[in-house]
Amino acid sequence: MARTFHTVGVVGLGTMGAGIAEVFARAGLSVIGVEVDAAALERGRDNLRRSTERAVARGRMTPGERDDILARVGFTGALADLRDADLVVEAIPEVMDYKRALFADLDRVCRPDAVLATNTSSLSVTAIAAFTSRPGQVVGMHFFNPAPVMRLVEVVGTVVTEDGLTADVAELARRVGKTPVTVGDRAGFVVNRLLLGYLNHAVTLLERGVAAKDDIDTAMKTGAGLPMGPFTLLDLIGLDVSHEICEVLFQETRDRVHAPAPLLRELVTAGLLGRKSGRGFHDHAGAPRPPASAPAGPAGPAVGSVHVLGDGAGDLAARLAAAGVKHAEAEDADVVIALSGTPVVEHAARLPRPERLAGLHLVGDRVAEVVSTALTAPETARAVAGLMEALGRTPVPCADRAGFVVDALLYPYLNDAVRMYDSGYASIEDIDTAMRLGCGYPAGPFETLDAIGLGTVRDGLRALYAEYREPFFAPTPLLDRLVTAGVTSIRGR
Repeated sequence: MARTFHTVGVVGLGTMGAGIAEVFARAGLSVIGVEVDAAALERGRDNLRRSTERAVARGRMTPGERDDILARVGFTGALADLRDADLVVEAIPEVMDYKRALFADLDRVCRPDAVLATNTSSLSVTAIAAFTSRPGQVVGMHFFNPAPVMRLVEVVGTVVTEDGLTADVAELARRVGKTPVTVGDRAGFVVNRLLLGYLNHAVTLLERGVAAKDDIDTAMKTGAGLPMGPFTLLDLIGLDVSHEICEVLFQETRDRVHAPAPLLRELVTAGLLGRKSGRGFHDHAGAPRPPASAPAGPAGPAVGSVHVLGDGAGDLAARLAAAGVKHAEAEDADVVIALSGTPVVEHAARLPRPERLAGLHLVGDRVAEVVSTALTAPETARAVAGLMEALGRTPVPCADRAGFVVDALLYPYLNDAVRMYDSGYASIEDIDTAMRLGCGYPAGPFETLDAIGLGTVRDGLRALYAEYREPFFAPTPLLDRLVTAGVTSIRGR
């Protein structure tokens, strides 16, 4: 028989907890908000009041609806007032000792049949449940910030969760207007596990000098179509929060891609935490950030002639000719462009003047990765960047490394999604839904994988593994088997 929930407790009324209380109250449930003292309770009340007033000001609710919501939420400093709650959601800081102590207390004061839920974003739900006498009635219910706006809720079951409980909690999430995805109890669940590996890897590319941070941001936002670049997002999340989640992921996976990048650790140690501290990877103190641009230095020489190599060479040469740049043989051209999705230094080594060659990887319709080999002259890279600007593309200067920027960040993320699905703790549909709704991505990883092509991604991962020798980059066995079998869609197989 399905559980019904009428009264919900929320412990911790910071921005997230107050938002969760608002979500339940908007749906007509009675809510009991709990904080540690009177001052914290008043801050929680103010959080709820400000949020609903903003909604009224924006026309998203009427004053009457606001008043009804506020009337449904009671405030207390006593956990004992949760004794009649059907469900209690914990939203206190991400410290395991705090959560365990709270759940032990909730276990004592709540009804034996009450469900206890944690809003943790990355900690083990199983480890929290173990501190209660009812581990089968403990689940994760991970809302995203701001809770009244974000549609996604990750519902996390453990190996001892009672049959049907995650389905009942998922139905409650739908009842309050959210889209639930049901996942297993792995560090980071779906969104943070996939997102933080990608963000941490972006920091590693920066450390290795593959590209500058603004250029990496441009490549992933303008080229890959993501809502924001990785360094902008890291600053928004908070570098300390990102570092902490990476530590949790590394403790579980022991994969070096999850070990916090040294630069991330240094910034956190220095107190440069992103937007909340005024500075992180970017300066948020008010000075405008310069846009990504071609390599620093004086403008490259005027390009009168060009030679283009690689797939699509004819089309690019024709577009350049239309812009007034004539075609020439490689030995005579001012600039040689090697169109390629793989490192191009071998092309340069075969030329009499290898310093005149730059690689070019076109990403989508708007970005061109301008690739400098160990032999490329700086003025050549600047000249090619100028040609791309003349054609309406944003140049992203980068080093001649496997995957360059976009593919080096995108393909391991897709590979990790396949690994997640193959491990059996989330479905393809739920993983796609989680990344679309939780991160605002235009498509989920499996939708993206099908669009790019399984074989293309598999081969790109092989190249990344050959260069970096990180096991995380090796194609998952499932992806390799699908490509070998000639399967073209992982979603439709």
